[in-house]
Order: sequence, then C-alpha cells, then structure tokens
Amino acid sequence: MNVKQILRNKPPGFVSVAPEDRITTVLSILADRGIGAVLVLDNGRLAGVLSERDIVRSLVKNAQDTLDMTAAALMTPNPTTASPETTVEQAMEMMTNGHFRHLPVMENGILTGLVSIGDMVKARIDQCQYEVDSLRNYVTGSVSAHAPAA
Repeated sequence: MNVKQILRNKPPGFVSVAPEDRITTVLSILADRGIGAVLVLDNGRLAGVLSERDIVRSLVKNAQDTLDMTAAALMTPNPTTASPETTVEQAMEMMTNGHFRHLPVMENGILTGLVSIGDMVKARIDQCQYEVDSLRNYVTGSVSAHAPAA
C-alpha cells in the first residue's frame, strides 16, 4: 500500500495557515478541526509544518509570549515530504527517524495532501486484517475442499 491509496480514503484537501498567522489563530484552527498539525503555505508554496507539539514546546520556553508569535516562528521549515508512490512502510520509517507525526505529500512539486502517523497505523492494521482474512479463507477453503466425504 502507498500514500496515494491512503489519500484516496481521506477527505480531499488539507488545512493550512499563512506564515504571518498568529499562534492564537493556529490554535483555534487546530481545536476547531480536531487536528494535530497544519501546513504553513507561503503564496501557495509549502513553507513548513506546525504541530501542537511545536506550540507546547514554545509555551514551556516562552510562556505567554508564544501566543503573540507567528506560524513562521514556530513551524518546522522545509519539512520532509513523501510522494504518492511512497509506501506505508517507507512513510512510517521517515516519521520514526525524523521524530514527526505529519508528512506532507508532494507530486511534481505540487502539494497534494498530508498524511499522519494515525493514517499509517490504520493502513497497516487494515493491511494486516486483509492478510489474516485471506489466510483464514484459504485455510477454511482448503480444509473443506479436502474433508472426507461422509
């Protein structure tokens, strides 16, 4: 399974903010949408990813001043990206090695979506369940096909 297949099963689009948006705005978007990260777009170009974790870490360091900062100040700039052909296993490895939970998807230099570690885990579980069901059907079919006649 690859990222393209995962994106097909998600609602189209992604949530983004501008680099100059204040953190209070970003927090409202995250809370209203029930999501953990937004893409930061500068004139339609991917500039970075900003997650709840980025904001919390800044709150610990900068306290109340964090709320007056901009998305650009806290985002992870030039994030690692995947292509639609990136496999689930490759995406999970990228996320694990990079210590991040959200992966923008680019195709021919164009941002096409965002996948999360939750999307990856769900895809792996679905794939494992499919394999279990296939094996169960194979074994059941094999046993009944070779069962002695009564």
